[in-house]
Amino acid sequence: MKKILFSTMALMAFGFMNAQENANVPITNNGFKQGDVFMTGSIGIGSESTGDNKTNSFNVKPKAAYFLTENIAVGAALGFMSGKTEVPLAPDVKTTEFSVGVFGRYYFTPGSTFSVFGELGVDYIHSKQEALTEDTSNAFRIGLAPGVNYFVSQHFALEATFGVLSYRTNNPSTDGVDNTDNFNLGLNFTDINLGLIYRF
Repeated sequence: MKKILFSTMALMAFGFMNAQENANVPITNNGFKQGDVFMTGSIGIGSESTGDNKTNSFNVKPKAAYFLTENIAVGAALGFMSGKTEVPLAPDVKTTEFSVGVFGRYYFTPGSTFSVFGELGVDYIHSKQEALTEDTSNAFRIGLAPGVNYFVSQHFALEATFGVLSYRTNNPSTDGVDNTDNFNLGLNFTDINLGLIYRF
């Protein structure tokens, strides 16, 4: 099995260039403060092969948040995922997923260039799978993840989150199919998300 993860490399490069251009400009605040607003997100491309079976996927998840206090930020997130699995002598399986959610973050050192935070998020997810038939399902997911961010300029910061604890309950629309409850505790490479923060 091989997985390739791609994140917002172009945006990160832009952030570094912006930092270089502003290297001689004094930065009055290297971190966050109460009243700040930021946007962030992640983009991923995945490829997996098992024998002759191949799966390709794409996902994007933008977020925006507001600092209620110096340490606490609350915000909203949207998500989209599209994937296709190719199996020899069988129809392709196409999967799409839309999500909307809210999240809260607690920053331990918000005013510093480098800061550690914890994020708790709740998402509603609508999924559709197409092969010979079309099946849909609705799910709720709760996730808790630590993260870090590092300011490369007055407005841009690099960000990484590491998935540790999550719970998801899935309710298929097909009659006679039971709900699926999934609890995950651990860390693997698919739970690492890299992104870029822009602070207004």
